[in-house]
Amino acid sequence: MDIDLVYLWVDGNDPVWRARKDEFLGIEKTWDETICRGRYANNNELRYSLRSVEKHLPWIRKIFIITDRQTPAWLNTSHPNVQIVDHREILPEEALPCYNSTVIEYFLYRIPGLSEHFLYGNDDMFFNADLSPSFFFAEDGFPYVRLQRKFFGEWRYRWKEWWGKELSVYRTTILKSARMVAARYGIFYFGTPHHNVDAYRKTDYEAVVETVFKQEITDCILHHKRSPDDIQRAVFLYYALAVGHAHLKYGGRKESCIIDGKKPDYAKQLRRYHPKLFCLNDNQYVTEMDRERIQPFLENLFSMKSLFEKEGIWS
Repeated sequence: MDIDLVYLWVDGNDPVWRARKDEFLGIEKTWDETICRGRYANNNELRYSLRSVEKHLPWIRKIFIITDRQTPAWLNTSHPNVQIVDHREILPEEALPCYNSTVIEYFLYRIPGLSEHFLYGNDDMFFNADLSPSFFFAEDGFPYVRLQRKFFGEWRYRWKEWWGKELSVYRTTILKSARMVAARYGIFYFGTPHHNVDAYRKTDYEAVVETVFKQEITDCILHHKRSPDDIQRAVFLYYALAVGHAHLKYGGRKESCIIDGKKPDYAKQLRRYHPKLFCLNDNQYVTEMDRERIQPFLENLFSMKSLFEKEGIWS
């Protein structure tokens, strides 16, 4: 089968883009999960993620990079397997301008020319081993959904709510997705997504947005920045499982590992678990000093320049 790969990318260091964003949303707030610098900072992760693709997933048919009127200066746009897709090509007009990755993710299925089977990841997600299509899709064409096992199911959330413990925006939106699917199909998926590259079928994606949860998705379109009222893209995974269009897998750190951007030693978990996938996560707790260590770490890990890069251009 043909399998494409989709990224979201933004250069939050671009003064023109920052001026547009600040005028619309206001100045970044360091500790605000919805609008902190960690949501938009560019540490050249995409460059290294593409290197990891060329090294470990040479069978990918095409790579689509979704941006907001931006193109990485170093990107070889003449490469036949890479295509820039602007927000305006896929998002409804009322959603623009959009600084909320959750809303952008609703409309991946609108990418012109996207294959039925595709992978989706953020630019801070990397392939760390040679993987075949069978790692992501079963022989029947349905994707594997990788969840992190959470004990006590929905009760773990209810206990927190009863004790007045506030969930993060990220956890709140995942819980909302799980409850929506449970209300419709009678199955509550208590595992949370592994926060790494996931596999999808375009048919299922479109069904969720255009039919199954059309009204709920429509209600979120005007959320121009992250909101606890968002529906996290876990809804696509839970839906596929509920209707028998996906296979559930509970994985550990040897399959998928999250490296916290504020940790002093980024390579520690790679040495310990040798994961097939890893995410170098930036968030509201990561400092500029932390970010200065990201590029040298990735350069050491993926030093071989890819064909997706122009000659002699770095930034």
